[in-house]
Amino acid sequence: MAPPSCRAQDLPEDYVYPHNATRAAVGVWPVTWNDTVASYAASYAAELNAGGCQLQPSDSLEYGENLYFSSESSSTPADAVATWASEEPWYDHDTNSCSAPDGGSCGHYTQVVWYNSTDIGCATVACDGDAGVIIACNYWPPGNIPGQSPY
Repeated sequence: MAPPSCRAQDLPEDYVYPHNATRAAVGVWPVTWNDTVASYAASYAAELNAGGCQLQPSDSLEYGENLYFSSESSSTPADAVATWASEEPWYDHDTNSCSAPDGGSCGHYTQVVWYNSTDIGCATVACDGDAGVIIACNYWPPGNIPGQSPY
């Protein structure tokens, strides 16, 4: 069961559908919801909230991870996935490289579409003091393996 600070209105399909739409665009198999992975995401998102809602990657080696923060409490899982997927134009599949401006990364996008990540679990946590929301998604098996292409 998710920590009480998680938004109850978000359903697994609210996270799965935008992931699978992004994956389908590059011909990658869909992901499925995994309650164990979701429990990890909920626990870590609650931990981030307790730390002042500052995004900080976990030290998990078991799961891949994408984190999203918005000061808008109405932000949705689809908003988070759209933000991660917005890195797609900078990813060059032919060279398996990223040309994001200012040395940015394409790692959020490549994790969303990573062919070998078959399970996801996510959580949305309202930050204390109505400071916004954190959306955490974890992926199993993890993606972004150096030297490998996401699809």
